[in-house]
Amino acid sequence: MKRYCLALDLIDDPALIAEYEHWHKKENTWPEITDSIKDAGITGMEIYRTGNRLFMIMDTTDSFDFDIKAEMDIENPKVQEWEQLMWKFQQPLSWAEPGEKWVLMDKIFRLS
Repeated sequence: MKRYCLALDLIDDPALIAEYEHWHKKENTWPEITDSIKDAGITGMEIYRTGNRLFMIMDTTDSFDFDIKAEMDIENPKVQEWEQLMWKFQQPLSWAEPGEKWVLMDKIFRLS
């Protein structure tokens, strides 16, 4: 198993943040999106928020690959529709590459 942690900002608007959280409630998340996440080898995912900063923890299979997931997403019209909807709420971190949403975080500490 691999674990990845990523960060992203939301547009700092309480109404947009509330709507973003609405779409991430279990009863509102599109099944095609959760299927695409699982099909890519992501075995667990959690998203946390403080203010307008999001933090995502992903647990994956050992064979998970971000490039393969990106290719799968490009070929999936429902994922593309979801991503367009999410851009309404999201804004890239200032140091993100052009077009990059979630930025991979570096682990700097671990208590063993």
